[in-house]
Amino acid sequence: MDVRMFTVGPVQENSYIFRKQGSDLALIVDPGDEPEKLIGAIEALGVRVEGILLTHTHFDHVGAVAPVARATRAEVWVPDQEAFVLADIMSFVPWPGFGPFESYEAEHRLAGGERLELAGFEIDVLFTPGHSPGHVTFSIPDEQAIFSGDVLFQQSIGRTDLPGGDHATLLESIRGLVESLPGETAVYPGHMGTTTLAAERATNPFLAELAR
Repeated sequence: MDVRMFTVGPVQENSYIFRKQGSDLALIVDPGDEPEKLIGAIEALGVRVEGILLTHTHFDHVGAVAPVARATRAEVWVPDQEAFVLADIMSFVPWPGFGPFESYEAEHRLAGGERLELAGFEIDVLFTPGHSPGHVTFSIPDEQAIFSGDVLFQQSIGRTDLPGGDHATLLESIRGLVESLPGETAVYPGHMGTTTLAAERATNPFLAELAR
């Protein structure tokens, strides 16, 4: 799997463009900001984006959805519980000075439990709430990789002080990931660097709570 990470916007969010090695079909996860940068990367790679996958709808993860969707003509998959946020983004930006961002009505809604077949991948949609109410994680078993959004980070976890966040729920979501997926699973998070589930289980101080 060929994964390209682009850190965008003032909140330093990670957007990902990924594809099968050598394929001209790609997917993008959480286009959060700087649409020109992301569209330029898509054009430079010479790929056709077959889908835009959203882990959740906080503004730093969806700010570039509308222009990227328009430029690529790709359809958007959004967590069902949070589709209304994407459809009215600026009403849910919690701090002044961010945006303006363009709202978008997603073509597809996800509740967790789905298996998507896109760009040559089989992608399991895992319901992982806690950071936000409808948060999902995209797991690609054949590649032993997950796109974890703001659930699990390198040496950290997602914040739970925003509306709909819940610490205990987030820990249970993380427990589900580390107990059901191989330790060597690569973690592509929404912020900071990439890691693995085994590395986080061994060294992430927040995951020590799971062993109690």
